[in-house]
Amino acid sequence: MKITLFWHRRDFRLHDNAGLAAALSSGYPVVPLFIYDREILDLLPSRRDARVTFIYDQVERLAQETAQAGGTFLAMYGRPLEVFEQLLTRYEVAAVYTNEDYEPYAAERDTAVAELCQRHGATFQAYKDQVIFAKREILSKSGSPNRTFSSYRNAWLDKLQDEDLQPYPSKELFTAERLGHLPDAEPRPGLESMQFERFEQFVPAAELPAEAVVRNYHLTRNSPGQVNSSTRRSVHLRFGTLSVRELMRQARDLNPKLLAELIWRDYFMMLLWHFPNTATESYDPRLRHVPYRNNEEEFKAWCEGRTGYPLVDAGMRELNQTGYLPNRARIAAAGFLVKHLLIDWRWGDKYFADKLLDYDMAQNVGNWQWMAGTGVVAAPWFRVYSPQSQQEQYDPTFAYVWQWVPEFGTCEYPKPIVEHKFARQRAVDTLRAAYQAAG
Repeated sequence: MKITLFWHRRDFRLHDNAGLAAALSSGYPVVPLFIYDREILDLLPSRRDARVTFIYDQVERLAQETAQAGGTFLAMYGRPLEVFEQLLTRYEVAAVYTNEDYEPYAAERDTAVAELCQRHGATFQAYKDQVIFAKREILSKSGSPNRTFSSYRNAWLDKLQDEDLQPYPSKELFTAERLGHLPDAEPRPGLESMQFERFEQFVPAAELPAEAVVRNYHLTRNSPGQVNSSTRRSVHLRFGTLSVRELMRQARDLNPKLLAELIWRDYFMMLLWHFPNTATESYDPRLRHVPYRNNEEEFKAWCEGRTGYPLVDAGMRELNQTGYLPNRARIAAAGFLVKHLLIDWRWGDKYFADKLLDYDMAQNVGNWQWMAGTGVVAAPWFRVYSPQSQQEQYDPTFAYVWQWVPEFGTCEYPKPIVEHKFARQRAVDTLRAAYQAAG
């Protein structure tokens, strides 16, 4: 009997899953699949990665839920094309269903898998699931991507209908009658067999945040040391353990600021899809050859939280210890790296990619390029935030700083590695010269 494969990627849930609902309505028994992608895993700097542990736990949970429903869950370790070649040869596969992914590698991978499926007589079908509007659904009047967030947000809100946020009935369709059972399925790989060490970091529950947290989001989001200062759901949006439609509905009803931040998420994903080169180079061609200083000792001090600027240091130490970095501390740390130290934004993005539990390429590339002044949407290149002013405004009692930098205020705490006024002028002069040199 022919089967349908449903390929989980950034959607570790059975409920409100667009591609899974479509697969379960295909008329063929559905076998869920996850691939531990060596094209990604082999590039990780450590075999002790909390994200891999989190993914592994979600895969095992889905496998148990699938078994309880009467089906087989496949989990395989390898390169996607090789895995699909094996599966398409071994089983009669009518179709591969999945949800869209907008990162450059994912787009190339999916094109190659679709071509392989076609050669084996199977179809490849991808569905919009991790955003509300995708690809070319929101464009400017000229038919090009919006170059300002305000114009995108307004068009997004104008286009939104109640049905755009309605859940898909995937959980209701996930029954024994619609699932495939493969008695000869290979055992799922374990962390050890993939040569990873179990490493856990705190992740909040995969459920909607409390209403009070959402209602107060606009008041607390820039208070890095405050409990419940944000929803802390970015990890679940990144891996799809929470449906974006769920959180969007709550934000729409309770807090327009949170809704706007979620619209930013859609926007950055679409910008990366339209401009995949921005993953590795500045969008603004005039700023692709900035003579960054890229001082390795200063970069090391930034990574370790030893810059002498307490808000920056507290943020980096929290990141290193927990895999999380609050919004205002992210802004302070990123701005300090690219402007005060004149270090290439790609160095910062790479470090965040290695450390953040919620690392999402589109969001981080978009925000790093915004901070550096090089992106599709960008802060003015001459804007240089004062770390001291940021400290006074957002952590005036130093409660956050003392939580993560206990030696602050003692002789053990380092002096600033660069003076703000000097660094600000150096950054402005360097970026102005790059603009002028580019004509």
